Amino acid sequence: MSRKRDFNEKWIPRTKLGELVQQGLITLDKVFANNLVVKEKQIIDILLPQLNESVITINMVQQMTASGQRSRFKAVVIVGADGFLGVGAAKSREVGPAIRKAIDRAKINIIPVLRGCGSKECGCGGSHSIPFRIEGKCGSIRIKLIPAPAGVGLACADKVKQVLKLAGIEDIWSKTFGDTRTSENLVKATFDALKRMQKYNFNL
Repeated sequence: MSRKRDFNEKWIPRTKLGELVQQGLITLDKVFANNLVVKEKQIIDILLPQLNESVITINMVQQMTASGQRSRFKAVVIVGADGFLGVGAAKSREVGPAIRKAIDRAKINIIPVLRGCGSKECGCGGSHSIPFRIEGKCGSIRIKLIPAPAGVGLACADKVKQVLKLAGIEDIWSKTFGDTRTSENLVKATFDALKRMQKYNFNL
């Protein structure tokens, strides 16, 4: 018995979409094409088994309670494959559980990334960049993603580069505004920009 089949048998879906996925009656493309809501991480585990994970930040957060000061760890994680990306954040008293929770939330939040060649200098018609300029925002941070010609690479901040590389984007320019030292908001602003592109998805 294969590992994938064994996993399918152990998982008991809680949603109709989960049942369809377990029975092999729906693909990931159809999930997004019909705007279906993913509420179980196992759906992504089955439909996107090649998913990669990357930890963005792990910070200690402190909170005052009636019994005194309580410390917990907050993890921000991105998951992605060629053309797909998800971001998740979670807190826990230990680092390991915080990362695992963040990964699960990132899988549920996964989106398809619209790629193309919107650079006037290039015009190759490939999918190495993005099809047009787009902006994203989170907190005080605003980011502008600009299509770049093939060969430019990821001309952006390290955290933004980490996100775009995992999403399968190879060439891009970016401009950031606000307190970019806040890695979590910078990553979420980038994710917001990629998510906004879906509103203009006309099969470019």
